[in-house]
Amino acid sequence: MKYLKLIRYQNLLLLAFMQLVFRYLFLKQSYVDLALTDFNYILLIIATISIAAGGYVINNIMDQDTDAISKPQIRVVGVSISETVAYNWYIGLTILGVGIGFYLSNVIYKPTFASMFILVATLLYVYATNLKQIPVVGNIIVAALLSVSIIIIAFFDLLPAIDQDNRIRMKEAFSILMDYAIFAFIINLIREIVKDLEDMDGDYQTGMNTLPIAIGIQKTKVIVGVLTVIAILLLAYYLKTSLYELDYTIYYALVFIFAPLVYFGAKLINAQAKKEFHHLSMILKVVLFFGILSVGVIVYNLKNA
Repeated sequence: MKYLKLIRYQNLLLLAFMQLVFRYLFLKQSYVDLALTDFNYILLIIATISIAAGGYVINNIMDQDTDAISKPQIRVVGVSISETVAYNWYIGLTILGVGIGFYLSNVIYKPTFASMFILVATLLYVYATNLKQIPVVGNIIVAALLSVSIIIIAFFDLLPAIDQDNRIRMKEAFSILMDYAIFAFIINLIREIVKDLEDMDGDYQTGMNTLPIAIGIQKTKVIVGVLTVIAILLLAYYLKTSLYELDYTIYYALVFIFAPLVYFGAKLINAQAKKEFHHLSMILKVVLFFGILSVGVIVYNLKNA
């Protein structure tokens, strides 16, 4: 169990679930041409979660002092797992992810695509060791890395299969994946800032310079509120312009995405305590989960419209 905590297995399961949903509830059901076999797609998932797991490990190593103050109950590095063992896990997971990335890049005859895995692994390391202490920059990088997990599906499974005959249909599927990547980026960016609010005491005592420490809780909450309004407005615009004829999708979005975001905004106004910010962070994780599932609802609605 200690090793599962080290790699934050819950987040990895959500990541794998997301990639499975986009492949089997969206792309497969949309009858688009795909470049990867089922086996190679599973390898793509393994590569993605291996690099992400490596990122969590190096983050746990660098956050030992902060976690000892803000999250002592979940701390594993330096308690149940030595720093040396943790580094070995980081190296092994990163090599595994990048190695599979090189293999898949050659399978689709796009060897330069391997640079995506190298870039992500490098950014995760630089984030944990340096950029995390720079307000907003670290938040943006982590939020973007979740989006890359969606974008990488488009680049490895769709792009190599595009030809003159299927270009229009493939472009539509590619565009939908990009829309989801943008939505995931915005929600995850909000969540990363909320997590900084949650961990503010520990970050302050260990000399971290996160956004709440730099500008204060109230101003940070204003920024989070503005981002939340932007997310709601963008989602409303997307539903009105692209999915307005799909009744099931509209109802689903209202209940499982809009309502939680509105609830999040209402709770944010008076939130001050650590447990309140933790609750807000969990709401955003729920929004991400149901946001991912919505692609299956869209496909079902289109087939039964």
